[in-house]
Amino acid sequence: MTDKKNNNFKKYILWFWAIFTAGILCVVFVFLFAGWGFFGEMPTFEELENPETNLATEVLSADGKTLGKYYEENRTPVKYEDIPPHLIQALIATEDERFYSHSGIDAKGTLRAVAYLGTKGGASTITQQLAKLLFSDVTNKNKFERGVQKIKEWVIAVRLEEQYTKEEIITMYLNKFDFLYQAVGVRSAARIYFSKEPQELTVEESAVLVAMLKNPISHNPLRETFKENALNRRNTVFGQMEKNGFITEKERDSLRQLELVTDYSPEQHDDGIATYFREHVRDFLKNWINDEENFKPDGTKYNIYSDGLKIYTTIDYRMQEYAEIAVDRHLEKLQKEFNRQNKNNKTSPFRSVNKEEIKRIINRGIKNSPRYKEMKKKDFNEEEILASFDKKREMKVFSWEGSIDTVMTPRDSIRYYKSFLNAGMMSMRPQTGAVKAWVGGINYKYFKYEHVKQARRQVGSTFKPFVYATAIDQLHYSPCLEMPNTKYTIPKGRHGVTEDWTPKNAGNEYGGIKTLKQALAESINTITARMIDRTGPENVISLLSKLGIDTRNIDPVAAIALGSADISVYEMVSAYSTFANKGVYVEPFLIERIEDKNGTILFQHTPETRDVLNEESAYVTVNLLEGVTRFGSGRRLRTNSEYAKNTLSYKRAVTGYPYAFKNAIAGKTGTTQNQSDGWFIGMVPDLATGVWVGGEDRSVRFPTITYGQGATMALPIWGMYMKSLYEDEDIIVSDDDFEKPDNLSIKIDCDDPEKEDEEGEENKFEEVKIDF
Repeated sequence: MTDKKNNNFKKYILWFWAIFTAGILCVVFVFLFAGWGFFGEMPTFEELENPETNLATEVLSADGKTLGKYYEENRTPVKYEDIPPHLIQALIATEDERFYSHSGIDAKGTLRAVAYLGTKGGASTITQQLAKLLFSDVTNKNKFERGVQKIKEWVIAVRLEEQYTKEEIITMYLNKFDFLYQAVGVRSAARIYFSKEPQELTVEESAVLVAMLKNPISHNPLRETFKENALNRRNTVFGQMEKNGFITEKERDSLRQLELVTDYSPEQHDDGIATYFREHVRDFLKNWINDEENFKPDGTKYNIYSDGLKIYTTIDYRMQEYAEIAVDRHLEKLQKEFNRQNKNNKTSPFRSVNKEEIKRIINRGIKNSPRYKEMKKKDFNEEEILASFDKKREMKVFSWEGSIDTVMTPRDSIRYYKSFLNAGMMSMRPQTGAVKAWVGGINYKYFKYEHVKQARRQVGSTFKPFVYATAIDQLHYSPCLEMPNTKYTIPKGRHGVTEDWTPKNAGNEYGGIKTLKQALAESINTITARMIDRTGPENVISLLSKLGIDTRNIDPVAAIALGSADISVYEMVSAYSTFANKGVYVEPFLIERIEDKNGTILFQHTPETRDVLNEESAYVTVNLLEGVTRFGSGRRLRTNSEYAKNTLSYKRAVTGYPYAFKNAIAGKTGTTQNQSDGWFIGMVPDLATGVWVGGEDRSVRFPTITYGQGATMALPIWGMYMKSLYEDEDIIVSDDDFEKPDNLSIKIDCDDPEKEDEEGEENKFEEVKIDF
């Protein structure tokens, strides 16, 4: 009997070890089969060396700040040393307490999860979570597939531990996790949720991000529905940090008392700073990557959305901010006055057009709209597309008070957007060509058309300095040369004139003798006509071409002297910069260099320059332009009049006054026919800035020159921008005089006109005397 019991016991022992061994072998074979790819494709050794990454291209300012990104996945990796220690501590304490002691799989945690069926926490290590992010597809089909996926994650985790250090695994994990709202990786998350770089995060902010690792949707700190979840989970993170010795009990209790505070800063393509500039850079990059000289070593093209390029631009972040603030402040105020003057306009926002012309304008707007183009792509016929523009629908529309939720037809929305004044502004260093600020419009989300380089508008009197510069350079004219301010006719057949041409002065004011300095300062058309008659329009156009202006559509006719040509802000600023740079043209540039994700330089800017004018001619032209801001149409930059501040028209339309500049400023206002376009180009020795303001259509305009002149529409933006630059001690902008050539042979010291008292001077604001 005893022998029988012993035999049975031995059998049980043998069966136990057989089953145990079989189980072990099964586990081993399961892992081997998983590693060999029997359960689906596994990453290769090369893939583990270089895991697939989808890195955003980052656009950086000259002072090292992020302007924006181009991405499919908004991820910009950070190095381990750029992650704050308390964020790493919070991560390990909450997600993987034995991170530094295991080799990818936490045996103790796994046994606990099995024993308690996951009720006392899971067993997924940071390495396993990284494996899942890098190489596994999430599946919820059935338990078997989920089990197979878990096994694959274990195998990959072990391989990752063999391949990478613990620090590299933490860095890869934090760079890969999706925190929602286009915040992929900890750097994007820090910027989007807290408007900070990762190393600037506080302990409580780091805890909020670590809390999201459990489930970014149900622990979202921005959604009111889940904010309490996020707060509770954040406090759990504090508890784990105290438990693991990273903070004291007192610190834990203190941190738990803090409110959950975020500073949401979205990074969509339409959001942030320098949006129009970033879109222009994107277009540059699209052309750059298609050039065979710029292909990767393997012969493939770079992808600007996933290859993690770094674009180092010339934009100064602070100068760009000041430029955008100046545009917003003035256009918001100017728009109110524009709307006030349109209340009784039956064809608002258009003027001097009939119903048929308005219909053509709206139909042209429809065909240029995203809705029309999208429906055209989807093969809707013309009748269906146009019908859709007459159906009311809910939409968000732009206003200066913020986006408005409304109901209107898309056709009406096009007319609504036509009513807004827009702007283009560019600022550059004449000596280097570096563009420091670029504002292409008032709001990129709602107004895609760009007004620095894409738009070309009539330039009005800002063209006149080109005529004067031609006369100075070729005829050696002095600013002190006197000419009669009388009507002047260029006969038919001369300089492309088809009928006798007798230009009028603004306000029909004639009489007396004027120096060239006075004539330019007061924008006297009759004297400008005399000048182009002497130089010839062909010589002026030749100068324009050397100054970087596209002259293909500028006819060699006398009328160009008064600014009938369409030119971009980009071209005007670079051309004027040549005068400030002693006659040397420097082509504007936006990108200093391009680097790949490893820091290898792929592109380096090479300056392009050419001599256009001799130093003397350039300086004399600048001297003429200084007269404009001393006693001409730009003189309000220097005045500080109580009368002006109390004048109703100033209060309504002039922003930032008084400016009261004392330093040397060379500049010119411009106003086109019927007040469709307002310009101001202004320079100090080391910075040239141009501003254009107007409606999208030329029929959108002020009814009179009181508000529709360049000195009111555009000059205040320049004035506010420059005041901000001079007040910022960290920005270097010269307040010196323009440098005079050593051997100046042209007389520039004329007897300036008597300066009127400020009150009388500002009274002229109400008159129609400034330039056309």
